[in-house]
Amino acid sequence: MAKHAPSFVCQNCGAAYNKWQGKCESCGEWNTLSEEDSISAAAMPVSIRPKRKGRLFTLESLTGATQEAPRLPSGMGELDRVTGGGFVRGSVLLMAGDPGIGKSTLLTQATSLLARAGHRAVYISGEEAVGQVRLRAERLGLADAAVQLAAETSVEDIIATLSEGKAPRLVVIDSIQTMWTDTVESAPGTVTQVRASAQALIRFAKKSGAALILVGHVTKDGQIAGPRVVEHMVDAVLSFEGEGSQQFRILRAVKNRFGPTDEIGVFEMTGLGLREVSNPSELFLSERDLGSPGTAVFAGIEGTRPVLVELQALVAPTSLGTPRRAVVGWDPSRLSMVLAVLEAHCGVKLSGHDVYLNVAGGLRIQEPAADLAAAAALVSSLTNAPLPVDAVYFGEISLSGAVRPVAQTSARLKEAAKLGFARAVLPETARGEPGGDSGLNLNSVGSLTTLVADIAARGKARK
Repeated sequence: MAKHAPSFVCQNCGAAYNKWQGKCESCGEWNTLSEEDSISAAAMPVSIRPKRKGRLFTLESLTGATQEAPRLPSGMGELDRVTGGGFVRGSVLLMAGDPGIGKSTLLTQATSLLARAGHRAVYISGEEAVGQVRLRAERLGLADAAVQLAAETSVEDIIATLSEGKAPRLVVIDSIQTMWTDTVESAPGTVTQVRASAQALIRFAKKSGAALILVGHVTKDGQIAGPRVVEHMVDAVLSFEGEGSQQFRILRAVKNRFGPTDEIGVFEMTGLGLREVSNPSELFLSERDLGSPGTAVFAGIEGTRPVLVELQALVAPTSLGTPRRAVVGWDPSRLSMVLAVLEAHCGVKLSGHDVYLNVAGGLRIQEPAADLAAAAALVSSLTNAPLPVDAVYFGEISLSGAVRPVAQTSARLKEAAKLGFARAVLPETARGEPGGDSGLNLNSVGSLTTLVADIAARGKARK
């Protein structure tokens, strides 16, 4: 007879212990261990364990014809861009984002578009009643779509229902933290339940060929709640980002087995749902404050798409012993490095000033090519010298003060020319690369000292 073995599982990382303790040794969190009952099969004597004979399987070679996985376009161009061209049959996607960011709205629109195209789309809600989902669909103007809707949390009941009739093409589970299965004895939302429920749903998706989207909650620090093993089990992890006060929403692929992981999709939240933004650069620059010191336009690349965004800097004198360094939308460590290079190699004294840096529009920049634009905005704010309103900046700054080249110069310049910019400040070694015929006046800089001297000549230092 199997032994009844209680265990204590960390609800943050999933580590298991034989007895309760205040601190989890795996992740270092306090008071995250909760008791969960399990049946220990390992306690069964080896002599009476059932013997299982191995099953033969076919071994393949590296050579041979390969076929691209068939995809199902969702009807939303920005969503298809992030997923790599559409939903792959039998694929499982995990979508996470802050509460109220628009996850349910986006998935309601996607399932409705597929249903209107004649595909079987199923929306399973574990957090809302059927009437609440219908109200959202009516507000979005999608009430006429033949989406199959249910409010259910039992994984066994969901799989049994979906197995009846024609296999669905898309299934949305909102959310995985509310699901529970009879195979484990723990409360819904615990690490064990989330892992077991996800495993059962993934197994159904692989067997039936249906594309499955799992909605996941996030913790207060932005991490997906539940065990990290779920992120390894799924085929793609999508992060839905944005500020509640901003109307822009960014869908970013963190992991994707069937497509790139550096693509983004841009949406705008409106009264009728999420609207796709085909030209995010124009949207991010639509409310620029022209002629103000401390603003610079950065020509960046997000995946294969060039994106122009405004960087805003404010350098103000401070009476505090330790000046403040605040940054939104950029890496704080990167800002500290740029400030150190400006002070060590360019003679820009910032030790007595508070520094604030913001990426307008709610976009988060991750590439080092924004170094030059950030430095230009900082020096412009310090010297009270407005930068040219028709110029874009991009380039990586090294610790020696040199400006290093970045990739995809041609795409950056073409996007800037399309939006009406007349000049570009870029690394000196990138001047001869393809794209120099974009019509822009190229101002190449080899070191950060040259850029600082040019900006300082435009205005007087702030007293």
